[in-house]
Amino acid sequence: MRTTIDLDDAIIKAAMKVTGAKTKKEVVHLALDELVRKQRQENMTKLRGTFPDMLTVSNLQKLRAQ
Repeated sequence: MRTTIDLDDAIIKAAMKVTGAKTKKEVVHLALDELVRKQRQENMTKLRGTFPDMLTVSNLQKLRAQ
């Protein structure tokens, strides 16, 4: 999908330098992938301990021992 966006050149250059990305497109894809990964991780962390049927480590070990 083609999209036109106005990006801060200094941030793009800094991101390209730290990531080793060779193109603006590559650095934008890396940034979006990281954003999605981080958000999914945060969402999973928020759910931690909220499911009553969720196995604990000790219960899982007991099941494996059977």
